Amino acid sequence: MANVAKASSRCLQGAPSLAANTATRRITPRLAGRRFASTSSSSGPQASAGSNVMLRGVLAGVGLSLAAVLVSYRLGLISIAGETAAASPNLRYASKEEVQKAVEELRVAFPDKNTVSTDPDALKTYGSSPNSYHPESPHAAVIHVMSTEDVVKVVNIARKYRIPVVAYSGATSLEGHFSGEHGKSICLDMAGMDKILHINEADGDLICQAGARWEDINQELKDKGIPLFFPLDPGPGATIGGMIGTGCSGTNAVRYGTARAEWFLNVTVVLPNGKVIKTRQRARKSAAGFDTTKLFIGAEGTLGIVTEATIRLAPVVPNKVAMAQFPDVEHAVSAVQEILNTPHGPHIQCVELLDDHMMAAINSAGLVSKAYPVRDTLFFKIQGTPAAIKDAAAAVKAITRRHGSSAFEFAGTEAEAAELWENRKYALTSTITSGGEGARVWTTDVCVPVSKLPELVYETKKDLAGAGLRSTIVGHVGDGNFHALIIFHGDDELPRVSDAVHRLVHRAIAMDGTCTGEHGVGVGKKEYLAAELGEGTIELMRTVKKAVDPLNIMNPSKLYPDPEDKGKKTN
Repeated sequence: MANVAKASSRCLQGAPSLAANTATRRITPRLAGRRFASTSSSSGPQASAGSNVMLRGVLAGVGLSLAAVLVSYRLGLISIAGETAAASPNLRYASKEEVQKAVEELRVAFPDKNTVSTDPDALKTYGSSPNSYHPESPHAAVIHVMSTEDVVKVVNIARKYRIPVVAYSGATSLEGHFSGEHGKSICLDMAGMDKILHINEADGDLICQAGARWEDINQELKDKGIPLFFPLDPGPGATIGGMIGTGCSGTNAVRYGTARAEWFLNVTVVLPNGKVIKTRQRARKSAAGFDTTKLFIGAEGTLGIVTEATIRLAPVVPNKVAMAQFPDVEHAVSAVQEILNTPHGPHIQCVELLDDHMMAAINSAGLVSKAYPVRDTLFFKIQGTPAAIKDAAAAVKAITRRHGSSAFEFAGTEAEAAELWENRKYALTSTITSGGEGARVWTTDVCVPVSKLPELVYETKKDLAGAGLRSTIVGHVGDGNFHALIIFHGDDELPRVSDAVHRLVHRAIAMDGTCTGEHGVGVGKKEYLAAELGEGTIELMRTVKKAVDPLNIMNPSKLYPDPEDKGKKTN
């Protein structure tokens, strides 16, 4: 099929407004006033045999020698692209004067006056988010890139002057992923790299740039009459690059899985040394060595900048939307467990929980054509042939009734079904609106084994009510993932909200769960990784990071726990 080049004429969509950033941000004591230095561990670990095997595969993907890196790493020195840097907290980034030299060099490399921006308002906007209450800072410059070649130019200059590089596109992150580095970082605005480069309908895949949005991709396929879609569906405005970086999922996860489930066949990446690699060919599967594609899924831009991706598409299958309501969350989640373990489970495309507070918020936001009963509610998408949908719906109705459901009904029309799902996607907006004037919302997510979810949701709702906090809960209950949206007014309430989030995370980890099911780690969740993964796994992550990015210029201070975080907030 002929190439589909979708020219980028729009301004940055989804970028947080400057006005929204006027609120005072919470700066944790351990980060306030901290000197700008590498957050990597100072000790060179003696890599285990298992670590060596994994690292050998990683380095093979980026053209480095395992022996050379390990030897130099143990000596405290790593060499890349002719440069030598100490692998310790003493590693320093560019001075203010060097940053200015780099900006001038960038202006020469990109003579269009609109490409390089140092406007103070823009620097603040690109370095912060109105939806995040984690430490943040402006950048030194924002570069509006349009191609892989543009990214290479920026990375080469950044490496020359030892300046951090932070990618930015949809601005939908909730954990501080794109915050600046103390006014000394370069922000890569990827929003202009939003083109669909090629649609391979016969093979069921598509090649696009990293700034393309999943919603635009699916609309493009629909407009062209191609009966395929990309099933990963996180928040509105999310881009392919951000989805790769955070290892996203969404409402379709119960049927189609997450970003780690082979939906990204390959990626094109600009490495910290300025080299460009493509991780795989376009075949659906490959046994050719280490899976370097997955190395970048969930890496949050800390190992390189993803500029293009080949994404796998799925056939569009007819579906119907149904709603069931329950006396409490525990009965609702228990019903889901039984439904998914029946022969009809594969026909469940989505199953979403909206608690009674969320249903009230949707009604009060005025975004629905009719008010819905304010009860703990499950929304289902049941897919298949008309006969399969009918059989599955009958089974789901019977099971939900056994678990105390007072109602089970399909959306009356396609428009009503679309409205229901649209409002599930705009849960944050509805929650903020329901909070009244001046309301702010801290959104967090965790994930546990599905059997543990009823207990987790019950304990969380009880905890939030006991703390005097208003909240809504939405969840991808088919895979044990849920989101708590906590409403507050003013900075004086922030400590209580932060403490409640902390308790929620540790409650999930104690149930053999994770601190984040799909939002990613960023700044907000990295202090919990040691408790969840263990120090050995964290050290392996740091070892890979140091091997690929010894100068630590790729989105530093994100994802990898700071050594000083060890042992903090563990109770």
